[in-house]
Amino acid sequence: MDMTKVYSTEEFNQAYILDTVKEVATILKEKGYNPINQIVGYLMSGDPGYISNYKDSREKLLDFDRAEIMAIILEDYLNK
Repeated sequence: MDMTKVYSTEEFNQAYILDTVKEVATILKEKGYNPINQIVGYLMSGDPGYISNYKDSREKLLDFDRAEIMAIILEDYLNK
């Protein structure tokens, strides 16, 4: 019999945030922006003006706490 894999809500939330950041980066690049500069600018300053409204990318990032986004990105980087 196959065993069911149990995921914690924390793992799911982290994956969701990383996927959202990657999606926003793709949208920003599509719009002609440097996604790294724009996302870092937003994360450092808290000014949502760094993120375009194009395809609701700003709203997607504003759903999350900036410190949590930074912590998850750093954790993902260090675990690779």
